[in-house]
Amino acid sequence: MTEGRGALRESKFGQLTVRMIMEKEVQSADKETEAEMVASYMMEGFGSVPIIDGKSKLLGIVSEFDLLAALRKGKKLNEVTAGEIMTANPVSVTQDTNVMTLIDVLQNNHLIRVPVVDSTGKLIGIVARRDLLRGYLQAMA
Repeated sequence: MTEGRGALRESKFGQLTVRMIMEKEVQSADKETEAEMVASYMMEGFGSVPIIDGKSKLLGIVSEFDLLAALRKGKKLNEVTAGEIMTANPVSVTQDTNVMTLIDVLQNNHLIRVPVVDSTGKLIGIVARRDLLRGYLQAMA
């Protein structure tokens, strides 16, 4: 098994970085955004929404799980803000993160997607498991 992983690591796929596969167009919100609005972003295809400050610094993330947890507690999403339900200080990666490290980050933390930040913590993208799979298929073609 490790031999196969080593071969994959040396392949074109293993040489990819997050920069090459990440989505740069990210739907984000601030802490005061109503959770109902965040839920509407998710209906447009964004499975989780990064929460940023006025300088685009990543503060947290709201996932479908966070919205469902609020509903389970009997909250109305138009009465709750993103800041109240977000996961603060979320796991993130940089654009220079290698895809093999990204796989480990996603799997070890049971994540579907992870925000991409620059060296100052500013949100610059998001990368999901499907982006990894797309990168693999393109690299191996």
